[in-house]
Amino acid sequence: MADADIITGKLTSSGRLDKALAEATELSRERIKGLIAEGAVTVGKTVARSASAKVQGEERFAIVLPPPEPLAAKPQDIPLDVVFEDAHLVVVNKPAGMVVHPAAGNPDGTLVNALLHHCAGQLSGINGVARPGIVHRIDKDTSGLLVVAKSDAAHEGLARQFADHSITRRYLAVCAGHPNPPAGTIAGRLGRSDRDRKKMAVLPDDTARGKHAVTHYETLRALTHASLIECRLETGRTHQVRVHCASIGHALLGDPVYGRTPKALRPLLEELGFARQALHAARLGFRHPISGESLDFYAEPPFDMRELIDQTAR
Repeated sequence: MADADIITGKLTSSGRLDKALAEATELSRERIKGLIAEGAVTVGKTVARSASAKVQGEERFAIVLPPPEPLAAKPQDIPLDVVFEDAHLVVVNKPAGMVVHPAAGNPDGTLVNALLHHCAGQLSGINGVARPGIVHRIDKDTSGLLVVAKSDAAHEGLARQFADHSITRRYLAVCAGHPNPPAGTIAGRLGRSDRDRKKMAVLPDDTARGKHAVTHYETLRALTHASLIECRLETGRTHQVRVHCASIGHALLGDPVYGRTPKALRPLLEELGFARQALHAARLGFRHPISGESLDFYAEPPFDMRELIDQTAR
């Protein structure tokens, strides 16, 4: 086993110990709380016992940081379309068909497996585990942009932005029919369907179940029996765009769960071999969690969606 690292320095802020240590290091408060519980933090000459202990802001500290534990998932040499990368995070354009995280039925071949290989030796550990920090996901058969953290501090900073809805996320989708009005907002609580627990559904407003979800949509182009729309997510819930579009009668083309492709378009989708929801995470914008720089990325739709758009435009 590799030797543990020791982080030393001087606190620069007063107040709670965990908060002051997070500001003085690149560790998250949750990680620091765990290290304090393990007796790995010393302030002055005293081993810290409480994350909520008050400090004055001038104390010397030392943190014994054990080597990150290996993740159960195995690195795999899977090609990645990396849009941006630095020491703290990586932005990837995920292809349709790739699962983000290993799970039952998908133990390997996932984005996490690919990132473990791609980022070998660069992961400082998320909560003590050498793994990429997944702060959001897109469905297996949805293509597009994801940001992944390489360190605790980046993970915490990105998670905070997702929690306060300050992340910019815009999806391109091809939906059945022509929404009327052509632009608008779809809002409603999303949760598990009562009829099929494998599906999500828009729930009654007076229920305590589910989570509030808001999608702003705009028609970019009217197609034959379909429309190219842009969806801006105010929240990020499971299957949000797919469920919201289906709820107003304009399900995404090819969606095997929430939609029925218009009869007139079924031969075309069969001819193209298009058997997934026509959804692409095209734009992703956020503040860099370490530098504070504003970052904005755009990824063109993959070939199968461009071909679908071109063919339905005729």
